[in-house]
Amino acid sequence: MTDETLAAGGELRGADLSERDLIRLLRAEPLRPRVFVDCDLTGADLRGAALADARFTGCRLDGARLDDAALDGSRWDGGGAPGASFLGAECADARFERVDLATTRWAGALLTDAVFTGCRMTGAGLGGCRGIGYLLSGCNLMLARLEGVTLRGQQLDGLRLDEADLTRADLRETVWKESRLLGATLQGASFAGADLRGADLGEIALSDAHVLRGATVSPTQANMLLAGIGVHVVE
Repeated sequence: MTDETLAAGGELRGADLSERDLIRLLRAEPLRPRVFVDCDLTGADLRGAALADARFTGCRLDGARLDDAALDGSRWDGGGAPGASFLGAECADARFERVDLATTRWAGALLTDAVFTGCRMTGAGLGGCRGIGYLLSGCNLMLARLEGVTLRGQQLDGLRLDEADLTRADLRETVWKESRLLGATLQGASFAGADLRGADLGEIALSDAHVLRGATVSPTQANMLLAGIGVHVVE
């Protein structure tokens, strides 16, 4: 019955699909969207799977392979997929809420209008992803690899980017709220028109300070930046 549901679509609850090769069962478009509730897909092979509009609720996908999977419009609520691979996956309009996505890999994935809310994404690799309009809110992105990401014009709320790699990231016209950039790598990033008053910048190295050209900072932040080059401001 489990295999029949996987092939035809519909809901599976509490199924143990760990380490299974699901490529053949999930290759074809189902009659109705696939729904997984409290399922264990640890280490499962879902490469190229037809999972558009699928639902994953409280599921485990640790180390699962979702390379080139069709995940457009999919919804993920709770659970996690630490170490999973989403290389080249189609994730337009997908929603990830409170999902553990630590050390996941997204190079080549299409993330147009995807939304990540309250997710743990420490060490995740989003460099090389495709698309625009994807949103990150309330996510822990410590040590994440975000080379070249495009977040232009967005409000970045509750992001923890300590020691993240933002090399060549497009952060123009962004507005930062309750976020952190402590120790982040900023070489080649663009902050023109950004409002950084709601971000904890920590100590920006002199070699990196020029990337903030055109950004708005608070007086306190300005004093910290000047202190980094040995200038002390007194009233």
